[in-house]
Amino acid sequence: MDFLEGIVGAANDVLWSYVLIIVLIGLGLYFTFRTGFVQFVNFPEMLRVIFDKRAIDASGKKGTSSFQAFAISAASRVGTGNLAGVASAVALGGPGAIFWMWIIALLGAASGFVESTLAQVYKVPDKNQYHGGPAYYMEKGLKSRVLGIVFAITITFTYGFVFNSVQSNTISLAFEGEFAISETTMAIVLTVLTAAVIFGGIKSIANVSQVIVPVMAIIYLLIAFYVVITNLGEMPEIFSLIFANAFGLKEVAGGSFGAAIMMGIKRGLFSNEAGMGSAPNAAATAEVTHPVKQGLIQALGVFFDTLLICSATGFIILTAGGYAGSELDGIQITQNAFSQHIGDWAGIFVAIAIFLFAYSSILGNYYYGENNINYIKNSRGWLFLYRVAVLAMVAFGALASFDFVWALADLTMAIMALINLYAITRLYKIVHRVLRDYREQRKAGKDPVFNREILDDPSGVEFWEPGQVKGND
Repeated sequence: MDFLEGIVGAANDVLWSYVLIIVLIGLGLYFTFRTGFVQFVNFPEMLRVIFDKRAIDASGKKGTSSFQAFAISAASRVGTGNLAGVASAVALGGPGAIFWMWIIALLGAASGFVESTLAQVYKVPDKNQYHGGPAYYMEKGLKSRVLGIVFAITITFTYGFVFNSVQSNTISLAFEGEFAISETTMAIVLTVLTAAVIFGGIKSIANVSQVIVPVMAIIYLLIAFYVVITNLGEMPEIFSLIFANAFGLKEVAGGSFGAAIMMGIKRGLFSNEAGMGSAPNAAATAEVTHPVKQGLIQALGVFFDTLLICSATGFIILTAGGYAGSELDGIQITQNAFSQHIGDWAGIFVAIAIFLFAYSSILGNYYYGENNINYIKNSRGWLFLYRVAVLAMVAFGALASFDFVWALADLTMAIMALINLYAITRLYKIVHRVLRDYREQRKAGKDPVFNREILDDPSGVEFWEPGQVKGND
């Protein structure tokens, strides 16, 4: 295990120190300038389209509304990245890591816009829903099924296996710290619960989580903002600490400057997923009259996740103190901070909340992998093997060390992001034309409706025929 940890660590050092930081920030700036600062200029438009009425296709069927799509994605974003990820970023990178989380969100929102717009352009209609995502726009836009398969394998491994080990690890740490429940017990419980859904077809657990998770997310946000409001007097000092740590000469000389940047970008990307290629899988399923609408909603989701939720968690941890040199890991730091602010019951609430958030993420991550396996080949045999491997990784995560599962997540996340960013950079000309069409229609006072014939090369676009979608009344 030590040998494997060494390889993963060395690979992460190269990818995150020299490659990902340049690529993520560089392409974030590139997409920001090329789109005319879409994430800032079109912010009012984001708020308008989120309350858009349902789109209607030619058959008269209505799809999921923009607000429903945003609410579902927002609820699913509140979880491990916001609670445990922020804590580890601050503990390892210092307060300045929060600043770099903000930067990656502000720039990454443009990357998120591009990938989700492409997912809508190249979505494939099915009997009852749409399918789409990076594998689809790589095959249909770049005309490369091989690259699509490579990405499908990467996202299946990243989400189905590695990210699920992160989720189970976070649950295990939270319950060990709050209820003294052993790692082995949690490994068994989580494996059985996951198997009940993916093998037994017991949908009730998944259905319950779909109801409870949004409620828990709202409660978490209310508690978090209550703590921030009751500590408003300390906020100027906290902001000063964040900026000083992000740029201070002391941090540069001591080497923590680089740690702040690296941890901020790593945990920011894990939380908001901008440009990584995961969100487009969900974005493709939405029913909208124009691809740009879903792109704008995705950009708003990045802001909501990092600038609002992650910031609130970061403020709570910083005002509580004790994060530097702490023997606690990830979620335990967050639990400790909440308990200091509002009592021991808050630690119990965070443990229960993270169980629901992380367990629902395990199910969601599993379906990401299943959908991409079906993209490669519809095989019951491969699906069975995938399910067994998912259960093994859930159990492994509950028993493994905090540092190793997060390091493995950083590595697979980096590889996945690089493949997707390469694809969306090559396909940006499509987004540029689609965005121009949207802005022209809005300038003319219309509710934009997309027609694939405006593209120089509409081949590969299976939806968006003339008259296939009607605008909102």
